[in-house]
Amino acid sequence: MKRFQIWFYAAAIYNAVWGAAVLLFPHYLGSLAGLHLAPETLPLVQVIGMMVGVYAIGYYLLARDPQRYCGFIWVGLAGKTFGPIGFLYSAAAGLIPWRFGWVCVFNDLIWWPAFWIFALRYARRPLA
Repeated sequence: MKRFQIWFYAAAIYNAVWGAAVLLFPHYLGSLAGLHLAPETLPLVQVIGMMVGVYAIGYYLLARDPQRYCGFIWVGLAGKTFGPIGFLYSAAAGLIPWRFGWVCVFNDLIWWPAFWIFALRYARRPLA
């Protein structure tokens, strides 16, 4: 269980830092991802940053007590699955640049192995 806890603590830290960075510096992070954000879209981007930051709380709780909070993994995996699906759809439709894909790599894809293994081993049944 210790190896999963390390991943969940890392995810908590990553999401807290990423969420705060998007909230505080949306233009800078948008330009790194190849997006040119109009002033009217900044609040939406900042809300996404806040949502990412909220995931950090769940990952932290999951890291502290994996057995008690094992169900949180499904919420995390939903975000880490629908994010790349949304990216692929939006990039294929020409709504965002393909360059934005690096965000999905770090925000979503690198976490899949540990998250899916934990989910399938420990979070398939409700706790007794």
